[in-house]
Amino acid sequence: MKLHSPLCDLFGIEYPIVLAGMGGASTPALAAAVSNAGGLGVLGAAACQPEELRAWIRQTRALTDKPFGVDTLLPASVRRTAQTQGDGNRDDPSDQLAAHLQFARDFMAREHLDNGGNPRRARHASDLQVFSKEFFDAQMRVVIEERVPVYAAGLGNPGPWMAELRYNGTKVMAVVGAVRHAIQVAAIGLDAIVAQGHDAGGHNSPVGAMALIPQVVDAVGRIPVLGAGGIGDGRGVAAAMMLGAAGGWIGTAFLAAEESGIDQHQKQALVEGTEEATVISRSVTGKPARIIRSKWTDAWEQADIKPLPMPYQGIVSGPVMAAA
Repeated sequence: MKLHSPLCDLFGIEYPIVLAGMGGASTPALAAAVSNAGGLGVLGAAACQPEELRAWIRQTRALTDKPFGVDTLLPASVRRTAQTQGDGNRDDPSDQLAAHLQFARDFMAREHLDNGGNPRRARHASDLQVFSKEFFDAQMRVVIEERVPVYAAGLGNPGPWMAELRYNGTKVMAVVGAVRHAIQVAAIGLDAIVAQGHDAGGHNSPVGAMALIPQVVDAVGRIPVLGAGGIGDGRGVAAAMMLGAAGGWIGTAFLAAEESGIDQHQKQALVEGTEEATVISRSVTGKPARIIRSKWTDAWEQADIKPLPMPYQGIVSGPVMAAA
């Protein structure tokens, strides 16, 4: 008997499995492959320049005639920074940026890292410089103009764009890590909510998936909930559905796929990693994220300074990540 849930009817898919929109990894090739296999592929477009995002959407349409989605970030912290920057706030992250950049340069020198010959360097730096309120707004304009079938807010609340998304017939969902956030986004009339627990790779919640999923299900009523966090196979999907979820939002399990946008050595590190290989760190994006432990994460754990909030920490880590 084929596994079926209301999520399948909502998105027009065969199986209640949704590809997490992992930035840089959930490419058009991977999203289309998941959609063609009967799930819902979602583009991880967090760092895509607006015109690159447009090209990704059109490329995905060329690879599949099935529904697919786009995931971008709408972090409230970036909007708050845009509103308060320059108002005399003694905690203005821009005042601390020079010291953090020097920390990164010292780390690169110590580890003999040089990204001068890396073709990704210029593009990565350009992306980070515009990782701002204006950048996110421009991405949303592309999502609306391209009339994507599904939009997922990987961080933040898509409320300001709901009217236009609804006019286009776009299904809208948001990723949350707390019951109070689920209640907030449910109020704007979302089609689905992703309850992503502490087990998840990338940005996640301080609450474990087993505890978070049923509480979000109970809090949002009839809105379908996707369970996320540590779901890597059919057993995990079944467990999430037993907790009341309508399906699974799955990321890491797809990272080693041929169509994934990460490098081969990264795929190999994931395959070889154990349950103890990851760490929660703010050292890459500025927000807590589960990533593979490295010399970079260790350096920040041992440092006297703390990572900056998004988007500033990305400016600090970008050259290091490109060199590595």
